[in-house]
This record gives sequence, structure tokens and C-alpha cells, in this order.
Amino acid sequence: MKPALPLLFALLASTPAFAAPRTDVALDRGWQVRIDPADSAAGQAHPKETRWLPAHVPGSVQQDLIAAHRVPDPFKGTNEAAIQWVGLTDWQFRTQIAVSPAMLARDHLDLVFDGLDTFATVRVNGRVLLSADNAHRRWRADAKSLLKAGDNEILVTIASPIKQLAPLVLAAKHPLPGEYVSAFKDDPGDRQTSPYIRKPKYQYGWDWGPRIVTIGLWRPARLEAWDAARIETLRVEQDALNDAEARLTARATIVADRAKTVTLRTTMTAPDGTARTVEQAVAVAAGPNRVAIPLTVAAPQRWQPAGYGAQPLYTVATTLLVDGAASEQRARRIGLRTVSLDRRDGAFAFVVNGNRVFAKGANLIPFDSFPARVEAAEMQGLLTAARDANMNMIRVWGGGYYLDDAFYEMADRLGLMIWQDFMFGGSVTPPEAAFRENVRIEADEQVARLGDHPSIVLWAGNNEVLSGWENWSDRKAFKTAVGPDEQERIGTGMAVLFDRVLRDAVTRNSPGTPYMPGSPSSDYEGPTDTDANGDRHFWDVWSGSKPVEQYLDHCPRFMSEYGFQAMPTMATIRDFAGPGALDADGAVMKAHQKFLAGEGNARLRLYLDQRLRPAKDFADFVYLTQVNQAQAIGLAARHHRACRPVTMGSLFWQLNDVWPSISWASIDHLGQWKLLQYEARRFFAPQAIVAEHKDASTQVTLISDATTPIAARWRVTVRDMTGATLATREAAATLAPLSAATVATLPDAALFGAAPPAQSYAVAELLIDGRSVSRTIVERLAPKDMAYPDPGLTLRRDGDRATITAARLARAVMIDMGDMPGQASDNGFDLLPGESITVTLTGQQTPVLRTLAR
Repeated sequence: MKPALPLLFALLASTPAFAAPRTDVALDRGWQVRIDPADSAAGQAHPKETRWLPAHVPGSVQQDLIAAHRVPDPFKGTNEAAIQWVGLTDWQFRTQIAVSPAMLARDHLDLVFDGLDTFATVRVNGRVLLSADNAHRRWRADAKSLLKAGDNEILVTIASPIKQLAPLVLAAKHPLPGEYVSAFKDDPGDRQTSPYIRKPKYQYGWDWGPRIVTIGLWRPARLEAWDAARIETLRVEQDALNDAEARLTARATIVADRAKTVTLRTTMTAPDGTARTVEQAVAVAAGPNRVAIPLTVAAPQRWQPAGYGAQPLYTVATTLLVDGAASEQRARRIGLRTVSLDRRDGAFAFVVNGNRVFAKGANLIPFDSFPARVEAAEMQGLLTAARDANMNMIRVWGGGYYLDDAFYEMADRLGLMIWQDFMFGGSVTPPEAAFRENVRIEADEQVARLGDHPSIVLWAGNNEVLSGWENWSDRKAFKTAVGPDEQERIGTGMAVLFDRVLRDAVTRNSPGTPYMPGSPSSDYEGPTDTDANGDRHFWDVWSGSKPVEQYLDHCPRFMSEYGFQAMPTMATIRDFAGPGALDADGAVMKAHQKFLAGEGNARLRLYLDQRLRPAKDFADFVYLTQVNQAQAIGLAARHHRACRPVTMGSLFWQLNDVWPSISWASIDHLGQWKLLQYEARRFFAPQAIVAEHKDASTQVTLISDATTPIAARWRVTVRDMTGATLATREAAATLAPLSAATVATLPDAALFGAAPPAQSYAVAELLIDGRSVSRTIVERLAPKDMAYPDPGLTLRRDGDRATITAARLARAVMIDMGDMPGQASDNGFDLLPGESITVTLTGQQTPVLRTLAR
């Protein structure tokens, strides 16, 4: 093989034999992959893959096979089935590195793997260096004794996680309940292996994503050369913060190979560029040494969530000096803020810098089935879209993986608060102490890496593990089957894991950040997933097929999950389905609809039948499902905000897609906004009006997220379908800071008079400085029963600008960009008679206008 690192000699030829700077050499070139020769059955079935082919690190063997055209793209058509064999196969990855005598003169040559997926054995020149069993951990070992001058082979053998765990689950009388049964029947004996492994759970399949059990070196690898001592970690704790001063402690872990005195030089740079440096001599012993460096900031500038102020960031950089020479430097960008979780009497409210912040946002699932190919621009685009839709919080869901540093840095800059789940996605966890110890190391590493980001305002132990153990029917059946003793052992193991191991990791590594043992959770104060205590995951609507109006029956303390599906845009559908006729019940559409194992489109139709009108064609079906989704989530989110201060958060499911699919996402996998994302910008507006029609009455509530009072007016205008005004109610109001206030309850008889319900509607508006900042339509009947007129829409386009005008009421206007990617700056809006709106378009195609009119 050609050496992967031909510059290594030149880089290190002059390296002295004492305390030279640490040198990192990326192992990102020259990799190859093949089926492990020991996996003879796979080799016989796939003989071409027994020969070495190019591999990418970071990456996965699935990506390499797709690139080599050995398997089809699983995101296209019905190709998902054709890639399943890869996750059932053992693989080998290899590369070569050239090592010089100068390199061998260094004290330590560590091989570092930021992510091995998952059961991996690393050999150097044929000798075992390390074995790994957790995809969420970094793996490091000193390889100096195994390396030689010249070319060296690095061989990484990774076992199929399904095959590796098959003996365990087959031997178990009652294997642990997992998440989703494989649609491809490739789990051993139809028993799930996913509960027993520390690997992203969504890769085993979910009700919005494919089953692609990845294998590979999924994060960067490198060779680190160092002498005497190195910085293992650097994090910054905030000890105290007031308007006059911030007191901080930079905490460094220094790993030394012998007793020695070193120097730490720490520089703190303020947002305006001014810097202050302190030096500290430290006597270190062999092994890890924890060093505290006190820092102060005069007149600190506070980091604020989006909508509450700016996001000034400070940089803390620590340089390790050994024998007077700089060995290495680590830096952290931090924000100064206080955060607490108000849990009094069952409450669930974030208090940031003294303000009780209503959390507005969505749940984030992984960006892609293949994490290594997610680029910074994709993360930036999604987070910016969230901020632009007036969101201030993103929940990083626990069935995926801990995201890259760049994601949290972006959230810091945008002011997006991050609710961070630990990576447990629903399956019952093994009760053994060895499993908890593996997780303890993982948790310490991840919280130390991420814990001083100002954006992270909560760590939660899991997604639905504890609530599922308490409430789900399959868990109840499992507990009955295993008997009381085993039930107690498993339940106690989970309690120790989530209430002690993970809580302690947060206390040690991010002591200023709140922790909850799960989501939903009442923190062991009582039953989980209720309106009365803690956060809720509410799925009676959609999963339970209940009418969307049931959202109005609940004022939870914090709604951390609720969702409603819709089709993606036509451009995204064409991207995975190709040209030709489209059928919601066809094989391709079912393959990309994971709810109810492909039958979820029947649920879409059920809700269309309940609320809207029959679809005219497939494109109209896409439109109507998006309208239904936007209206359902809009109804819920506005209600949650009107329930303030009882309810203090509304995070809908979900922001994004992991592949091109029919799902709950508001932004599809091509980055195209569904109508829900546009609607979110309206229902999460800083000042908003909520007009809820229920029991023949309309309740009007005014909402403000501002920290100061605002003078305003509210107005409710009744119209008929000709556009004539039938009645008006209007009054002045002062929007109190951080508030929701009901200002009127208007019975139908008083508001609408004798106007027929099907032929009249009301427009509720909030006006500030004479400008309408929030508007909503009030209907007395379901949209399907409203006598909407032909709106008489016209579109005039001038370059990238388009003006749409309505002659009569136009409900839920969609600017449909068709089969090619393209978006409008606003979409899914209502137009009143004679009203116009001008939007900016991307894409050169001529759009089609769609409305709810028959």
C-alpha cells in the first residue's frame, strides 16, 4: 500500500527527545475495507467484497459500498432492503502510516479514535492494541511499543453488532424489550439486540427512519505524539455571576508520565478582544492530575437566549508549558449566564438570568443515517431556520448520538437553548454493573466535552426509557413474565443509572446545569407523563387517532413532545421516488413511511377526512397533509402558550428528517420547509394573539415574551364569505412582561349573531404601534364544512419576487414550487379579500397556488 502519511518524516525529523510540542497526525487517508476473512459465510455470499476497496475515515462501510456501486443508495426507491446484509457482516479496515526514528524518540505515540462503531479490535503490525465496545466513547492507547521505523499497518476489525450479540439474546429466557422490531427479520430469533449495545439506536430503525446498522470508524482518528505531559480535558465552570463580577474556574486535566513541575498559562479574551493572562506552576504526578485555575471577569456580559438579548462569548485558552516550552493549547468559548429549572409543585420552567423563559421549539433527531457525512453548513442551515422561526430551544433527542462541537458552537452563537438527552432511546437497559461503568466513562467524557456551552440548559437521562418501563403495555407484560425479583433487579439498575450515574456525571462536569433523569419525567416525584408534574409526551393526537381538538384539553407543565405527520415537498418526493406516477399506497411511498410499518398514510387520510377536503390529485394530497400538520401543531402550540404560566414550554416533534421520508418533520431531508415551519414562525412570534374556539365560544389571549410592558390593541372582526364586515370587537391592552393574559371570552351568539356558521368567520389580530403583528382565523366548524369561496388568486412574478393577491378569502395559501427544489420566503398564509403579499422565491420554476377552496 502507499503510505497514508508521507509527510511524517518531514514533520518530525527535527523533533528533540524532550518535551517537544504535541503533534497530531490525522489518519484520514489511505484506508481500505473488506469483509473480514473470518466471516466465511459473508465472503461466500459477497465474494467481490472480500477484496480491499477504498474506504473513508470518518465514515462507514455502507458509505464505502455505496460509493463503489456495490450496493444501491438506500435512500432511493425501495433500496433499503438491499443494504441490510452489510450490518450482518464482519469487516476489516486498514491503512499504513510511516513512522520516522524521530517519531519513535517521542515519549508517547497514542492512537486515538474519536468514534469506533462499535465492537472493534485495533491491531498495529498484527498485534492487538485495544478493543472497543461503545460507539459514544473516544478510544486511546499508547502504540509506541508496537510501532517501528518505516511503514506500519493499522488494522481495525469490526464485528457485526447483531451477530456479536446474538448468543446473548438467544440464551436469554426473556430478552430486554427494545425499540422497533426489524422489518427485515434479521435480528436473531426475532429478538432485538439494540438494548445491549452503546450505539446510536435510530440506526436499528425508527418510525421515521430506515434500518441501517452502520459499521466503521465514524469519527476522526489520529496519531498523537507527546512527551512528559499533555492536556486531557479543559472545561470552564461558572462559580458566581452578578452584574459586577463573574468568578470562574478553568479546570484542566493534565496527564503526566512522571512527577514534574509544569506551567499553565491561561488567557481569557472578552467579546471586545481585550485579554487577561494568568500563569500557574503546577506539580504533577504520574497519571491524571486535576488542576483548578481561578478567573474573574469584571462587568460581565451575559449570554441570553434568542429573543432576550445578545450572545456575547468569552474565550478561555490554556497553554501547557513543559520545561519552559509550549507543549499544547486547549481553548473553550463560553457564555456567562445563570440557568435553573423551577420544579416547585410539579412545575417545569427554565429560569435564565432571572427570567422565566417560555421554551419554544422542536425536537431534533440525527441529521442523517450516516453521521460522518453531515457537514457544518447543514447544521447551520437547520439551526438558523429554527431561530428564524422564533424558536429558542432545541431538544437533542436521546436515540441518536452526541453531536459535534460545531453544533453547540452554532447554538451558542444563535442563542438557541439546547435540551440535551443522554443517548438512551427507549429500550430497557441492562442491569449489570459493567454496563453502567461503560456508560459512566461515556457520560464523563461527553459532559466534560460539552458541559460549558451556554446553550446547554438541561441534561436529561433518557428518552422514554423510564416512562415506558412504567406505562407501556409490552414493558408491563415483560415485568409479569420475568417475575418480581428480576423486575426489581432491572428496575433498580435503571434507577442507579439514570438517578445516580448520569446525574453525578453532570454534577462533576457541568455543575451549573440542571439534570432530569429522563423525558418525560417527574424526577421520581410521582407518575410520569401527566399534565400535573414534569414534562409530557402527548400522542393521543396522531398516534392515538384522537381529534386535534384534544390538544385544547391539556395544559401540561411542559410539552416536550407532540407531533403530526405530513408529506414532504414534491421536490423531495421526486428525489427518492423518481419520475412517473405517484401513489400514496405504492411500494415506494410505503417504504418511506415508517409509521405503522408503512401503513401510516392511512392515518394521513383519516385526519384529512376529519378536517379538510378530498385531494384532487397526488400533489394536492401533499398540500393538504401539510396544511393539516401546520394547523394541528399551530392549534397545540398556541394553546400551550395561552396556558402560561402553568405551561412553560412547547417543543413539537420534529424539526428535521434523517432521510427523505413521510414524517413529523417541519423541514424535510432536502432542507425544504413544509408549511409547518412557516406556521411556526407565526405561532412562536414574540407577541401573539390566541383565539380558541371551543364550546360555542371564542377565548382571546394575548401573549408576550418581552421583558418589558408593551402597549397594544386587539381586534376581532367577523366577516362573511363575500368579505363584508358583520361585527367588530376591539380594545386597548398592555402586554405584561413574560405573560399570557385572557382578555375576552366571546360567545358565538354575541360575536357572530345570526350569521350561518359555514359562511362566516372571524379574524383575530394583535396590533402594536398600529401594525398587525399576529393574526389568526376563527372558524366555528371544521374546515371541511366551511363554505370557502373561490379566492380568485393571482400571481405576478418579477425576478425572484412574487406578489399574490386574493379577490376573496384564501385559506392556507401554498406557493407550490413543484417537482424541483425551491422555496418562498413565506408560505401557508391566509389572505383576506383584496389583500396582497409579496414574497421572495428561490428556483426559477413557475409556482402553482393552492388553497383549501374546493
